Amino acid sequence: MRMRWVVLGGSFLAYMFDAMEIILLSLALPAIREDLGLGAGQAGLLATATLLGIGLSSLLAGYVSDNFGRKTALIGSLTVFGVFTAALVAVPNFELFLLLRFVAGFGLGGVWGVVSAYVVETWPSESRGRAAAFVLSSFPIGGVAAALLSGLFLPDWRLMFLVAGAGVVLPLLVVIPFFPESKAWTDARAADTGGRVSVTEIFAPAVRRRTIVATLVAGLALTGWWGGSTWLPTYLATERGIPTATVAVFMTVLNLGMFVGYNVFGLIADRIGRRSAIIVSLLGVAVTLPLYALTTNQTALLWFGPLFAFFAAFTGLFGSYIGELFPTRIRTTGAGFCFNVGRGVSAFAPFGLAALAAVIGLSGGLLVCAAFFAAAGLLTFLLPRTDRQPEPAPTLERTA
Repeated sequence: MRMRWVVLGGSFLAYMFDAMEIILLSLALPAIREDLGLGAGQAGLLATATLLGIGLSSLLAGYVSDNFGRKTALIGSLTVFGVFTAALVAVPNFELFLLLRFVAGFGLGGVWGVVSAYVVETWPSESRGRAAAFVLSSFPIGGVAAALLSGLFLPDWRLMFLVAGAGVVLPLLVVIPFFPESKAWTDARAADTGGRVSVTEIFAPAVRRRTIVATLVAGLALTGWWGGSTWLPTYLATERGIPTATVAVFMTVLNLGMFVGYNVFGLIADRIGRRSAIIVSLLGVAVTLPLYALTTNQTALLWFGPLFAFFAAFTGLFGSYIGELFPTRIRTTGAGFCFNVGRGVSAFAPFGLAALAAVIGLSGGLLVCAAFFAAAGLLTFLLPRTDRQPEPAPTLERTA
């Protein structure tokens, strides 16, 4: 029982860096563009490179996790992310910046799949939605941390990324000495005679349909999210006239609304089912994001931000639900593939929205993002419920 809580807290801390890293880039883009002389398209490509790395990471991280253990994969992912983020302190040009962002994203992408598998395999079904939502609610807390770091260091974005990369030492100090290996994984490996896991197994007839549909849902939802959130600070500053120093306050309030939404939707998921909660979340964003995009009053913007962010809890719900779509043997490979390939597809959203904004403005681009959320919510109806039958509470064992 105690180790279950250790996994919960350590996973929360590890996943916090996912949001912090990407939102830091969004907040730092104006300073980076001025320092390196970048155009809007090049700035969008920096976010795209990160998300492409995240998308491709699912193949390697899932392979390591399902074949060599959840703990090994998590340590490796955090280390790669931290080292290559800190290296931005000395980046001399746009091309190397692009490469470092890709590799940092490659490390970062493995974290989601591993912590999601840990939660699915260490928490009982009746409280799994809350547990997974809590772990992944560290995403908006990472956003708050990013806003605070940007306020402390910008326009010195180099020192900011050095501190962010070095900060990965914190979750590693929890994971390395205190994390157990998942007993569900060790038991499955001990009884498994199928050899090493291959990514082709998630396209076997029994799971092929759910792999494809879940990947499409993640791709649509995350395209809407990254397309909009990457440019939210710029939207607030340029189209709504909010002072740069105040933008960080708006983003902090928005992320606090998201943190509340993650945990409330975790409770909802354990009551009405994880699939149903995901549908409510996605359709809720599709309705409330247009209100945010069309609002010109600054006070109203301050409150509409946390309102739409409250409904943006779907990634926290994905953590428990998508992992449940796959058996233990291929859980990280399957869940990581669906979510991170979805993130890889969404990699072109920031770049695409930059081009779209030139025609219809960033507020118009946010309306397009809302349509992606609506499509993802409707497509989720094609996926099965996974919480009809209760499961026995899984246990943990410590490994040397």
